[in-house]
Formats: sequence, structure tokens, C-alpha cells
Amino acid sequence: MEAIAQIIEAKREEKPLPEAPEHEQPAAVLDLMAALQESVSKVKASRGEGEGPAEVHELPRPNKAAPRKQPAKKAAAKKASGRRPRSA
Repeated sequence: MEAIAQIIEAKREEKPLPEAPEHEQPAAVLDLMAALQESVSKVKASRGEGEGPAEVHELPRPNKAAPRKQPAKKAAAKKASGRRPRSA
């Protein structure tokens, strides 16, 4: 908050802005893909799964097509009420 107050005060008095302090060490950058691959390989190893490609199986073909449903019937029209509409 003190740095913000210094910037505001410098702008009010039309002085140059104070310099921002330099960071001594850059932040560590994580390689997300490497972390994900490592996590997946640990899980596979704990399950006893091999590192080779997965087995691919053919899907069975359906014997018959499903019967088509009939479209829904339309609702019957409402009967007119005994009242007459109001005139404008």
C-alpha cells in the first residue's frame, strides 16, 4: 500500500514516478505437460499397466435397427368459454 501512496503523491506533485524494485530471482516456471505425463506414468505403474499401446477392440454391430416411434398426437383444441371478449 505504501508503494501506491508514493505513486499517487508523485503524480499529484507532477514528479517522476518512483522506480520499481527489481526481483532478485525469477519465479520457477512449471512444465505442466511434463508434470502430467509423470503423474499418468505413476498411476499406470501403480495399477500394473504396461507402457505399450492400448488394446483396440472392434465394436459389435447392432442386429436390428430400433423401431421408430410414432409422432406425438396434437392436443385437442380448447373449447371457447361462455364469456365474450371485452371490447376496447
